[in-house]
Amino acid sequence: MLRSSAWPASARSVDADGVEDSARVAAGSWRRGSAPSDRLASVRAVAATAPLLSEGTAGGSFAALAAVAAADVALARAVEPHLDALAILAQAGATAPEGSTWGVFAAEAPGLRLTATAEGAGAGGTGPVDTGSVLLHGTKPWCSLASVLSHALVTAHVGEDRQLFAVDLRQDGVTVHDEAWVARGMPDVPSGPVDFAGVRATPVGEPGWYTARPGFAWGGIGVAACWWGGAVGLARLLRDRAAGHRGSELLQVALGATVADLADAEDALAGAAARIDDPGPDATTDREWVLLAQVVRSRVRRSVDAVRERVVRTLGPAPLTADASVAARVADLELYVLQDHGDRDLARIGRIVVEDGGVAW
Repeated sequence: MLRSSAWPASARSVDADGVEDSARVAAGSWRRGSAPSDRLASVRAVAATAPLLSEGTAGGSFAALAAVAAADVALARAVEPHLDALAILAQAGATAPEGSTWGVFAAEAPGLRLTATAEGAGAGGTGPVDTGSVLLHGTKPWCSLASVLSHALVTAHVGEDRQLFAVDLRQDGVTVHDEAWVARGMPDVPSGPVDFAGVRATPVGEPGWYTARPGFAWGGIGVAACWWGGAVGLARLLRDRAAGHRGSELLQVALGATVADLADAEDALAGAAARIDDPGPDATTDREWVLLAQVVRSRVRRSVDAVRERVVRTLGPAPLTADASVAARVADLELYVLQDHGDRDLARIGRIVVEDGGVAW
């Protein structure tokens, strides 16, 4: 699956084909609507084949995530945050309970707010929350799989700051609104809001630590690796069709353009992985990591959108109406890449370059 010469050595330490095979088996159970406990077990089993993201393992982490998505996009959407949470906990010097399955809920939305207060201070308290147990009050949007996960890392407001907390989702006071999730993409990964009414949680890092660490930017690139892997799985359909109709120049043109798009996305991911694994003698600043991550995500999103649209346009409606796996992949991938914010994220790149530089030209 890996073709770019830019991949660091850690990418070769992962058996991408083996990871994809394992994910394909797990996805079969996932898609058949197995019990929540079985679905979580499949997430943990697939995640166990991938290294946690850190300096020195980025190539392997991104390659494994891409391989999972090549097998099944929705499964990758569940595996990626679980691995991200475990990596975050490791960076913070914390450990996950045995057999736990994690999400990361860090989104914000207008009109919704989650606050953390020292236990005993009440919902409006302002006591310190640097140690011990705290209470979460309010609503968190975009909480994927909250109804089946055992735990999550959740960002909550502490005064003017935001801080990360580990929370057991099986407590009283946690109300999940799966009914709010009506998407046709990712129907097996409901991502509705969750209400927290005095739910105990434990701080993970100081206020601001979660978003300030380099791993925050690295994790965003890991999501882009899933997008790329999902597009690779879709491109294989076009490759197979072209192989079966060797006289079709239309299919050859579409396949050639798809190869170029996927190569550009892979080079972006591989180059970022190499930089994370070996940043060199000069320390990379937080803003430089943010710029790198956003450029990579935008490059990958642009390529993935082009591949998805081209494959659908070239193959026509038959696969979308007669093959459930193809229809699911197209819908899942279309929704998944919307974690990138398009023009708003391109504007973010522009602002960073104007303020800090960061481009050789």
